[in-house]
Amino acid sequence: MDKIVIQGGVPLHGSVRIGGAKNAALPILIATLVAPGEHRLDNVPELVDVSSMLSLLGRIGCPSLVHGDAVRLDTSRVSFCEAPYDLVRKMRASVLALGPLLARCGEAHVSLPGGCAIGVRPIDQHLKGLEALGCEFELSGGYVHAKVNKLVGNRVVLDFPTVTGTENILMAAVLARGESVIENAAREPEIVDLASFLRSLGARIEGDGTSTLRVQGVTSLAPPEETYSIVPDRIEAGTYLVAGAITGGDVTCVGVRPRDLEPVLEKLREAGCQLELGTDRVRLIAPKQLKPVDITTLPHPGFPTDMQAQLMALLSLAGGRSVFTETIFENRFMHVPELMRLGADVQVDGNRAVVTGVASLKGATVMATDLRASASLVLAGLAATEGPTEVLRLYHLDRGYERLVEKLTGLGAQVQRLPDDLRGRMLSELAATA
Repeated sequence: MDKIVIQGGVPLHGSVRIGGAKNAALPILIATLVAPGEHRLDNVPELVDVSSMLSLLGRIGCPSLVHGDAVRLDTSRVSFCEAPYDLVRKMRASVLALGPLLARCGEAHVSLPGGCAIGVRPIDQHLKGLEALGCEFELSGGYVHAKVNKLVGNRVVLDFPTVTGTENILMAAVLARGESVIENAAREPEIVDLASFLRSLGARIEGDGTSTLRVQGVTSLAPPEETYSIVPDRIEAGTYLVAGAITGGDVTCVGVRPRDLEPVLEKLREAGCQLELGTDRVRLIAPKQLKPVDITTLPHPGFPTDMQAQLMALLSLAGGRSVFTETIFENRFMHVPELMRLGADVQVDGNRAVVTGVASLKGATVMATDLRASASLVLAGLAATEGPTEVLRLYHLDRGYERLVEKLTGLGAQVQRLPDDLRGRMLSELAATA
């Protein structure tokens, strides 16, 4: 298993091109099932999660051809209606197969999801919405066994604006008879992109980007003639902007949509960063001294939970006290003990974390616990001014950041990806404690 080794304290400068959004690509890839035929997508990020989704589609009979960020996918045939445990356990987004398979085949057998260990993420809202459209479910052996004779439009009121729940219901509703209304729907840019893709197939959807989605079901859908391009990854962009800020640098993210980043940009402004916005780019110039900021994670258009860990790393160097309140996941402060190994001062009480800024961070060996926690540790390592930082368990990072080391190196970071000599490290630790 590899590790990332960082020699921090180097201000980052330059431009970095942002790739396609993982959280848009995954639902769009599985949504191709509702329109049999050959689909062409580009700006698809080269990530482990994308590979896992393509493996799932291949398992059920839909082969793909990948060339860089371009994907050709043939969904003409579906041989199996199952998303097995060995794939779903690696990536929670595999549960998105439920809605499209029901719409396409009238049945689905989907393993209960896995993914990052950031708290319980039930699928009860998915089942509630699909049941309203006429589906029946049985849970046994760790699988959801679902079937439907005919999808029928209905009103669905979600208990909370779940992103994947909204996506699953939306992908089924496009082929339901009559009108479906999804209330308290998630409003994230990635859902807007999914709705845009579904419209390119012939779906009739209104209200994306708002809390009420209206869908007029159609009898069939077909792949578009033109290639569909995935939206830029706002979380990747936010992470590189923070990399510029935490190192006292000057970084420009290219190929972005600034409006999708506004909740993050607002907090960076409050922290004292200077921002310059263009049509498809954002430039950040770091302040001499970061200011403390209070952050509460909320569904879009609030501050995204996927940027909470990165901002915590940043504000660990602010001149004062910052308070983080996490309202989305109940176990998303697992990066805190690792940040503290680097010298951060963080006190956690339930869903609240108080960060008192320190003068500097010091390099250490740290271990990632989830995708965004991994990013926060890399960011903290970039800022550490004494000694190297080693970040272990890179499989988390590989799920959500393409060519991370290459992009950071392009900005001037002193960072390498190396094999991790686990046995040698364990022997050294045992010798040190003997």
